[in-house]
Amino acid sequence: MSEMKLYSMPSSGNSYKVRLLLALTGQTYTHIACEAVSDALKQAKDAGHLPLGKLPALHLTDGNVLTESGAILWYLASDTGFLPSDPLTQARVLEWMFFEQNRMEPVIAVRASLKSYPHLADQATPDRMESLLNDGNAQFVLLEAHLAQNDWLSADAPTIADIAVFGYTHSSASRGGYDMARFPAIGQWCDRIQALPGFVPLEHQE
Repeated sequence: MSEMKLYSMPSSGNSYKVRLLLALTGQTYTHIACEAVSDALKQAKDAGHLPLGKLPALHLTDGNVLTESGAILWYLASDTGFLPSDPLTQARVLEWMFFEQNRMEPVIAVRASLKSYPHLADQATPDRMESLLNDGNAQFVLLEAHLAQNDWLSADAPTIADIAVFGYTHSSASRGGYDMARFPAIGQWCDRIQALPGFVPLEHQE
């Protein structure tokens, strides 16, 4: 049987979430790296490999294609310990995944992108960067408060909620310029994730 194929952006937190879960669950796949503003990305779009025109996109062995990192995480976590079976805990998982995409990603990931990608540098105005810094810190305050009382976000063990939130949070200091020393509980939680068997860093490529 052929392997799954994952089209993902090596430097993207959304793509990294999927690669991390695949590594943690030991699932095999072929990785097609499509970095921003690259020929590989253009070719993937032109060939119709990205149905919604964005990364990541997971091509399953039966021909189906899944897009959106949260949907891919949910699918890949089925029948694993990263997706609890009871409805309330599943709702708690979705609660944090929605929080990450609706409140964290639009500020934390955007600030990191504006600082990291030369083709976006003209959008990194001082006022915008300060606004993103303040808004990101406000989200980190909420996350810190929760993690000060809990080892994991949604259950007594790591779930895809932790992976989803970790995707951009773990690099928010190096790539986004956030002062994460202000948030020790978040740092300890990141350490716990990095200690999980099978963990791979953002820079790791299959």
